[in-house]
Amino acid sequence: MTSERYNARDAEPRWQRQWDDKAIFASKNDDPRPKYYVLEMFPYPSGRIHIGHVRNYTLGDVLARFMRAKGFNVLHPMGWDAFGLPAENAAIERKVAPKAWTYDNIAAMKKQLRSIGLSLDWSREFATCDPSYYKHQQKMFLDMLRAGLAEREKRKLNWDPVDMTVLANEQVIDGRGWRSGAVVEQREMSQWVFKITKYAQELLDALDGLDRWPDKVRLMQRNWIGRSEGLLLRFALDPATTPAGETELKIFTTRPDTLFGAKFMAIAADHPLAQAAAAKNPKLAAFIADIKKIGTAQEIIDTAEKQGFDTGIKAVHPFDPSWKLPVYVANFVLMEYGTGAIFGCPAHDQRDLDFVNKYKLGNIPVVCPEGQDPKTFVITDTAFDGDGRMINSRFLDGMTIEQAKEDVAKRLESEKRGNAPVGERQVNFRLRDWGISRQRYWGCPIPVIHCPKCDVVPVPDDQLPVVLPEDVTFDKPGNALDHHPTWKHVTCPKCGGKAQRETDTMDTFVDSSWYFARFTDPWNEKAPTTLPLVNRMLPIDQYIGGVEHAILHLLYSRFFTRAMKATGHIGMDEPFAGMFTQGMVVHETYQKADGTYVTPAEVKVELIGGERRASMIYGGEQVSIGPIEKMSKSKKNTVDPDDIIASYGADVARWFMLSDSPPDRDVIWSDERVQGASRFMQRLWRLVNESAEIAKSAPADQPASFSAEALALRKAAHGALDKVSTGIERLHFNVCLAHIREFANALAEILAKDGKPSADTAWAVREAATILVQLFAPMMPHLAEECWVVLGQSGLISEANWPQIERDLLVEDTVTLVVQVNGKKRGDVTVPRVAQNAEIEAAVLALDAVKLALGGKAVRKVIVVPMRIVNVVG
Repeated sequence: MTSERYNARDAEPRWQRQWDDKAIFASKNDDPRPKYYVLEMFPYPSGRIHIGHVRNYTLGDVLARFMRAKGFNVLHPMGWDAFGLPAENAAIERKVAPKAWTYDNIAAMKKQLRSIGLSLDWSREFATCDPSYYKHQQKMFLDMLRAGLAEREKRKLNWDPVDMTVLANEQVIDGRGWRSGAVVEQREMSQWVFKITKYAQELLDALDGLDRWPDKVRLMQRNWIGRSEGLLLRFALDPATTPAGETELKIFTTRPDTLFGAKFMAIAADHPLAQAAAAKNPKLAAFIADIKKIGTAQEIIDTAEKQGFDTGIKAVHPFDPSWKLPVYVANFVLMEYGTGAIFGCPAHDQRDLDFVNKYKLGNIPVVCPEGQDPKTFVITDTAFDGDGRMINSRFLDGMTIEQAKEDVAKRLESEKRGNAPVGERQVNFRLRDWGISRQRYWGCPIPVIHCPKCDVVPVPDDQLPVVLPEDVTFDKPGNALDHHPTWKHVTCPKCGGKAQRETDTMDTFVDSSWYFARFTDPWNEKAPTTLPLVNRMLPIDQYIGGVEHAILHLLYSRFFTRAMKATGHIGMDEPFAGMFTQGMVVHETYQKADGTYVTPAEVKVELIGGERRASMIYGGEQVSIGPIEKMSKSKKNTVDPDDIIASYGADVARWFMLSDSPPDRDVIWSDERVQGASRFMQRLWRLVNESAEIAKSAPADQPASFSAEALALRKAAHGALDKVSTGIERLHFNVCLAHIREFANALAEILAKDGKPSADTAWAVREAATILVQLFAPMMPHLAEECWVVLGQSGLISEANWPQIERDLLVEDTVTLVVQVNGKKRGDVTVPRVAQNAEIEAAVLALDAVKLALGGKAVRKVIVVPMRIVNVVG
């Protein structure tokens, strides 16, 4: 029996070198075995991995190692989502080149990732900022341009007048630029867009077939696409009230049933009618300029105070020419949604109700809940948006909502104004085309040239890639490409005249919308993909990443795959067959008396008088224990993976990440449980060494028969093998680890018995120890390699096949049945699986609990439900 402790610090780098030397995780494109593609969302090279990375990549690694052992050709690559604003900000703040900062960070993070022991195919590694990668992205952009899937259009955007750049909605905070603090303006600018709306219905319908995606993710995508059926209504305008004699206002509504509850019309600040009215009304012009400052983010608009300006324009109700509705310019209506105009029914829409209550316009309820008296039903501060019957709606009264919608649609479809119907059924989508232009340097250049004579000219394919210049400066606000003295000045490929390159770069979401396809053949210099390979390796069998990417990244990737299909670069629609969103790693927070946060590494937590108390390790100052929150630098509740690996080893970190909670839920970091994982690792090491000693006396061949003791151990081994195999396939990793612990206990019981074991038991111990090591190998691969040697096995366990389950050993010889007396449970009885009813009855009636419950009464009958329940009726 060994007295040595397992030394992770020595073993882990040694095994990692062996894996690298043999390149055992490199997937071969000509491998004839069935493929399995597992991929975790690739990281942004910020310079350090965090503990969440450890969890994310461990989940995928367990699956990759398992499927490799099951005989699949596993593709498990890694790369870097390397373009983006942080590198540019680092260049400005630290006076370093974005490229140098990025590649230095990649080197540092790659070293950290290697220390986790991930079974990655590093031969396929690339960064999206490599010209050899974005060359192909530029080619696909041009292909999409030719296919009508990319175009240039004018859009309202958030403009930072200090940084002189467009800001994403998320970069506008309280109406100000997130970095400059300047009041953001809305500007209409020409932007490159991808026509994702062409696939809106297809993207929506295909969600039904993604049955290996979380329901919540599919729902989030459905809501984002936002299909709505309704009516396009042409409200007549009173020309006497319009600025230039306009005659109608178009709106789209999903609730035409509520027309008789209308109290006002509202139009966007950018609506042509608003602009025409503002040209003659300085106060309205000032109001419009003011509300434009809040930016274009829907979340900000939804939470901002509802504001409006009465233009004096009147709209005519479609069912009553004498009913005039005031037209407001409102801060909660955007041109990008619908027609940029709405009618407000405040009784049944909370936003509209807040608006009318502010401007004292009143409300008329037109839907009454079942069971309420229509005569007394009123709305005050809370709108009613539920089901009911129509009231106060003339010819619609008494109808259901659906009946009223249909009635209104038919009436207005048949009514004409000019040559067009007043109402027209229409399907609208919330989804908007994807604006990809960014006024930033560190991104993929958009490969077009602007010529005064020829307009927009694509860069010829043989001139790709359009490479970013490295001699840029950031001493002026805005896009460094605009300020470069030579890069943007080119000759037009069409007419030979003077022209300029496009200085906008692509949204970094483009880079990550197809990287998974490039991994299938990153060595192809001529094309983005190699069709036979990409079609064989995709879709990804299991994709793993955070739920924060559930909408945009996944939706853009689904669109981009379709665009690649349309342009001949791939042969399928859906890129991800299976999707899994892991939970976060969270940690409690610690604060000093002055409110400053301190890191967990600085704190000692003790149990004093039954209460957890925290103090500074150095100095002993008491600190308060705060709530458990997402790890963040601001709260300082982060844990450095390097520290954990240095102290305990990568296998302990991996085991803890898998064992503490289901992988789709948050895991609470706990030093105590990490230490528990370390103790269990040492226990496994001892068990394997003790088993190896016993296995020395085991016969080479399997015995013809086994004693009860040996058979029980074999059943435990194969039972665990079956449960862990199923658990890994279902990503129930925490359940797998519980089964491994249970099996380890069964093996420990055998090893703890005195005396020399029989030959058949020794053989069973050797088999059990071998299976045990193979079961924890995907989770703790370094320890498993070391144990594999101890057991005298040849080769690396990382190359070994998954053990075969002997199904006969999974069949139990006995079955436990619930025993009831007159319908109430009184106990259990264990009988042979093949026992007949008479034997079962005899065993049940012999139970003391049954005799006590009967109280001497005669048994009228015994009902046996096979394999489940026995009910004694007295």
